[in-house]
Amino acid sequence: MGLPHLDVFDAAMRQRIWRASELGAAQAQVLSTGHAALDAELPGGGWPRGAMTEVMQPSPESHAWQLVLPALVQAVQEGTGPVVLIGAPHEPFGPALAARGLPVEALLWVRSATSAARSWGCEQALRCADVAAVLAWLPQARVGELRRLQLAAAQHDALLFVFRPDSMALSASPAALRLRLAACEQDPSQFEVHLLKRRGPPLASPVPLPARSERMTALLAASQFRRKQRRLQEGLDDHSQKKADGTSGATVIRLPTQAAGKKHALDRTAVAG
Repeated sequence: MGLPHLDVFDAAMRQRIWRASELGAAQAQVLSTGHAALDAELPGGGWPRGAMTEVMQPSPESHAWQLVLPALVQAVQEGTGPVVLIGAPHEPFGPALAARGLPVEALLWVRSATSAARSWGCEQALRCADVAAVLAWLPQARVGELRRLQLAAAQHDALLFVFRPDSMALSASPAALRLRLAACEQDPSQFEVHLLKRRGPPLASPVPLPARSERMTALLAASQFRRKQRRLQEGLDDHSQKKADGTSGATVIRLPTQAAGKKHALDRTAVAG
């Protein structure tokens, strides 16, 4: 009579076993990244809540907002609280963020010069239950400091993004998810996300993501089209003027205007003088 119970137990245990060759299930709640291609490669299909996501970059501002902004908008819309920025390299441009759905009122920018002060501020922000997300630029943080941040993040469901330089990609880290951003050499309109650590097998190729929002891409394309049309129209106007003047096929050279205070050999005043 005990065998059926053992079979049920074994089946339940097999479902909880994670195989390294498979993408693991999320150990906590997740929030969609807003990028379908990236969600498909992350455990649970999104950014982990209550855990650290470590982002390595070639420069402190490289594609950071484009990567995390869709999720930040979702978190703020849920009404969970502000987004705290610790040690951001530049002041956020409010109008651009507001146009993407993240109002300036939802941002709390904490400026601190030392690495210890940044880590302390980040830890205190994570201990606040009303904070929706924390973005911290910690280029010099030690493993012990990162471990404390991971423990603080686990107390709540806030998002935690820690941005660090490329040189830290091979260092030890307690982060649940680690990734590296790089420019896409084949297509400047995109950037690449390399997954360095996840609950699953190594990713053979990076995930390409758009470097600009759809709205910005459309504006740049429209501006480029207008410039092209303007140059084309100017070329047609020049051709029509040359044809009207009977100078088609001739080279027209425009001489510089006479500088103030200088007399020219063909100037009537100079000849008369």
